Amino acid sequence: MSAHAPAILPDLPEHGAEDNYLTHGKGILSWVFTLDHKRIGVMYMFGILFGFLVGGIFAVLLRTELLSPQPTFLRNAQASMDFYNHMFTLHGAVMVFMFIIPAIPAILGNFVLPLMLGAKDVAFPRLNLLSLHLYIIGAVFFLYILLSGALHAGFGIQLPGGFGLDTGWTFYTPYSTSKSASGVVPATMGAFIMGFSSILTGVNFIATIHMLRPRGMTWFKMPLFLWGMYATSIIQVLATPVLGITLLLLAVERAFGVGIFDPKLGGDPILYQHFFWFYSHPAVYIMILPAMAIMSELVPVFSRKHIFGYNFIAYSSIAIALFSFFVWGHHMFVSGQSNKANAVFSLLTFSVSIPSAIKVFNWIGTMYKGDIRLKTPMLYALGFILLFTLGGLTGLFLGALATDVHLTDTYFIVAHFHYVMMGSTLFAFLGGMYYWWPKIFGRMFSVKWGNISAVIIFIGFNLTFFVQFIAGSQGMPRRYATYPEKYHIYHVISTIGAYVMAVGLFMVLFNWLHSIWYGRKAAANPWGGNTLEWRTTSPPPHDNFAVAPAAEDPYELGAWQYDPKIDGWIRPDADALAARGRVD
Repeated sequence: MSAHAPAILPDLPEHGAEDNYLTHGKGILSWVFTLDHKRIGVMYMFGILFGFLVGGIFAVLLRTELLSPQPTFLRNAQASMDFYNHMFTLHGAVMVFMFIIPAIPAILGNFVLPLMLGAKDVAFPRLNLLSLHLYIIGAVFFLYILLSGALHAGFGIQLPGGFGLDTGWTFYTPYSTSKSASGVVPATMGAFIMGFSSILTGVNFIATIHMLRPRGMTWFKMPLFLWGMYATSIIQVLATPVLGITLLLLAVERAFGVGIFDPKLGGDPILYQHFFWFYSHPAVYIMILPAMAIMSELVPVFSRKHIFGYNFIAYSSIAIALFSFFVWGHHMFVSGQSNKANAVFSLLTFSVSIPSAIKVFNWIGTMYKGDIRLKTPMLYALGFILLFTLGGLTGLFLGALATDVHLTDTYFIVAHFHYVMMGSTLFAFLGGMYYWWPKIFGRMFSVKWGNISAVIIFIGFNLTFFVQFIAGSQGMPRRYATYPEKYHIYHVISTIGAYVMAVGLFMVLFNWLHSIWYGRKAAANPWGGNTLEWRTTSPPPHDNFAVAPAAEDPYELGAWQYDPKIDGWIRPDADALAARGRVD
């Protein structure tokens, strides 16, 4: 066996145990100012999961408030309604801007993308560190404003410099130009700062994929995860500045009384909707494209079969990124825009479903006659396909003018949004975290409890949101703290589902934490994947690879054989592969 083999062989984790990125530097400053993409990804993980916890807590509070048709938390009806408005603003804003949009690119993208390229780091490590610091600064700023408003509305607690913000996560005018929304300017500045973090990450990923691919890895030999990250980065770089400029204009209007969006000052509130949704519909695909990218890695590995229709999946990622910029108007069918504009946007909305359907068809084609292994990541992959398909099919009702007019601003919208964005992205994120968890921390989790928690989350999610389709189709409006008695049963079921889902998510957290301290040591390749990150130890060394690994078909899985001694997969042709890596 060659002297260079330990750098890429999957059955020698000892090197990673002695010297890996987790132990390479000591002290908190070695983390705060690190340029290592892996450590940056781990720090993103803690920050983003904290945001998910905060947003999740307020989601449970929202569902508890809606357990009764009348105010639940506070006896004073007006105070209860004000608190409710602050709660759903905080829940939506934190979940969208602090969790769903950054979660997969910032955590898994940062950690996995350079490893998949056989590179030592991203193209611009210092820019990567800056993006992390900007995210933290913006998130702290953003979260403080949102929390201070909720605490003051609900409990009369006035934090120093506290503000009110009850506009909803979209900051729609005229809500955001009213006197009660005193936190709009500082909150939008927090979102503005986090937007810069997103742009810098996108620029870094594009440059890394262009410049650091190993010899032999052409565009159509890249893992599909990289195609998804590339398409996402294009949207981040092109669309996020539009949101930044829109929020800046909103802040200028609030601060100086310039008439831009406020009709009292001669502005146009519909103009804000155009600007906001020109960013926010592409942002939908910033959320879902990385989830699809994870699916394209999980499905072939746990089906033990080459991906079906590689080229179609790759092209569909770019097609989704392109179409995403032309469909924002379907959010505004009832805003008063012309009938011709509505018809055009309706047609474009249906067209964007084609590349999404291609992906689902190809994942199912990959599983067909495959040797499917129901490990925890695969359960989340199956859950994603079911939730995304249901969410996509219900989107057809909202793309059609005849039905969208009646369903707008009802719980049907809430359910559709959560199935496509929250459910699908969350399931893909959890599947990806379980898939790469052994590589990140070098420890295995409990597959048994991982599977149990996946089933509980799936049941809880569907209990929470499926009944909302029924309530919405019967006219239940969204964003109301009270409601007629006839909708009571739907809200009871939905709230029970939220509690069930919360239990499942805390089980996931416990499983992860338990694995870090008590999990058995992970093999370098516990799942039998063929992408390059599985050619280094678990956890990886500081520099990832001593010798650049050889690039080959990332979905050709036949060379790997399961070894029960290490509970992992090995390659009998490892020496030849190592030699090829040195030549390349």
